[in-house]
Amino acid sequence: MSRAIDLIKAILREHCISNDAARHVLDASLELEVDPLDYCAHRFGFGEYIVLERAADWVGVQFSAVFPATLTSPQFRNLDALGETRSVRGQLDGREVQYSAPLFTSLLHLKDHLALVPSMRERLCFVPASVIRSQLAQTGAEQLLDASRQRLARLWPHASAHLALPMTTRLAFVAALAALVAIAAVSPFWLTPVLTPLVGAFLVIPALFRLVAALTPTRRHQNDAPPLLTDAELPVYSVLIPLCDEHQMVPLLRRAMAALDYPPEKLDIKFVVEAASTRTIAAVDAVLGDPRFTLIAVPKARPHTKPKALNYALPFVRGQHVVVYDAEDIPDPDQLRLAASRFAADPGLDCLQAELVLDNAAENWLTALFAGEYAGQFGLMLPALARWGLPIPLGGTSNHFRTSALRELGGWDAFNVTEDADLGVRMARLRYRVATFASQTREEAPISMSVWMLQRTRWMKGWMQTFIVHNRDPRRFFADAGWRGALAFEIYVGSLIMSAPLHTIFLAGVLLRLALGGWPVSEMFAMPFEYALIFAFGYSGAVALVITGLLRLKKKRLLAYQLLLPIYWVLHSFATLRACHQLLTRPFFWAKTVHGRTRMTRRIEPADGGLRPFRAKQVAAAAGRKARNPWLSLARELPARALRGRIGDPEKAKR
Repeated sequence: MSRAIDLIKAILREHCISNDAARHVLDASLELEVDPLDYCAHRFGFGEYIVLERAADWVGVQFSAVFPATLTSPQFRNLDALGETRSVRGQLDGREVQYSAPLFTSLLHLKDHLALVPSMRERLCFVPASVIRSQLAQTGAEQLLDASRQRLARLWPHASAHLALPMTTRLAFVAALAALVAIAAVSPFWLTPVLTPLVGAFLVIPALFRLVAALTPTRRHQNDAPPLLTDAELPVYSVLIPLCDEHQMVPLLRRAMAALDYPPEKLDIKFVVEAASTRTIAAVDAVLGDPRFTLIAVPKARPHTKPKALNYALPFVRGQHVVVYDAEDIPDPDQLRLAASRFAADPGLDCLQAELVLDNAAENWLTALFAGEYAGQFGLMLPALARWGLPIPLGGTSNHFRTSALRELGGWDAFNVTEDADLGVRMARLRYRVATFASQTREEAPISMSVWMLQRTRWMKGWMQTFIVHNRDPRRFFADAGWRGALAFEIYVGSLIMSAPLHTIFLAGVLLRLALGGWPVSEMFAMPFEYALIFAFGYSGAVALVITGLLRLKKKRLLAYQLLLPIYWVLHSFATLRACHQLLTRPFFWAKTVHGRTRMTRRIEPADGGLRPFRAKQVAAAAGRKARNPWLSLARELPARALRGRIGDPEKAKR
């Protein structure tokens, strides 16, 4: 125990000058179930480098802030273990050196061992764990890139878009889509009894889904919310933030992540940046003094997509759970704690989708329409699909996963430009459970037509990719997802692709008829029943979802803008045409959405979250309490913890 106190005092120095203060630090770290070195690095604001350098000085070994050697073995047998790697061998000046970032208890044993074997000091060097993992990423870049592109295909053949989308398949899909649109155009004049039900299925059934979702009383899940986990009960949580040419967003992201109500020692926040984005890498480097943050540079290689970058970072994830945030995201401060509590309360749950809302909804007419779309989709539609047990096309951000489940699924499809929707459907096929929960992430909507069109074209193309991939073998798809899930996917995702062109054809027909001599009122009221039904359900379902969603968010001032929805849907038709063209010519091209263009102030609610450092007088004041012996308690608890980690883990048990 005296050695442990001496080590804490050697690390904290003037911030911890008494044995009682050091004992309190040890006790506090044990209460949180974190390593005392991590506790000191985060709570005192020293960071990983200073803590490990002082630990090396106490032990009596060398310290290096960079990795000065060449790795002995550049190939990795288990990529998923890289996130926990703390020791590697390297060659330096013709001799082999062990580079290590030991844990607290290892330091205590090491000091005793070095006293018996002094020559070992020459073969040992302390290096921060983040530096070791960065070196592993550089050395194994080719292996990591290969896994980021091929992992899914190796686990689930033909589940990846690059294998399921040959040119012949893409041509057939675009031809079929064009044929359906043509059928819609001629159905009022030719083979009405046959064609009308076919066209109506893509409008009426999805509209019924939307109407039911809109009219069902919304629940904020207060009654279903489990008790929030305490700091000690919370697991390590990883956050992946993919960035490309977005240096201007790093300060906002830093503030948003600092506001999270989560123990800093248990946060593993990774900025995943394309290596070619030098300004973004420089901006991230500027915030790496915070030990919660690390940088993963993704080498330049095709496909240049967000899911490939996420797959590249996945082996370095240390958390029991992992969430993806986009460059402009501001999550609720309690979102991670709430998600971890939901996962702990429901061992069979594999994924949680938070609600996405827009900060700049009132900026112009385009953002107001975008906000109505999000309000209906993420506030009403996705929760309804989850309640009904149907496939959920996930949003591209704020999806929380059990890390083990995500790895079992093969990660994301590196070649799908709506990797979120594809992953949601794949989870449904493999019977992984997905739910939504009452936590919001605020985003920034595109404020210009050009940016909106680029983003929407990518989304439409990705839905087409997802539709094709999962229909490659329809019989197997229906067997995997069940007839309810498969049929819901066919109609719902099919309607996302078809509804805008059908609306545009209908609107064009009305305008053409009016331009050629008008449309008598008597003839309008004589419209066949089937057309009246399609018209009523198709439009009322979409409008009801948007209006109810906005009212739920108390955004009444945006309702007037929704009169422009017919124009908004026509814009979707242009995006669909562009998506068809890109599907044939550039199927895996990722059109980057530009962020940080809003002129509105984006507010971040401050949260303590346990992030304030423990300074000297705070430690001294707290040390007046009678402290128990943390290491004796830890020794008693270790066997039970080891058993829980092997046979009591609900994730492993359900597999």
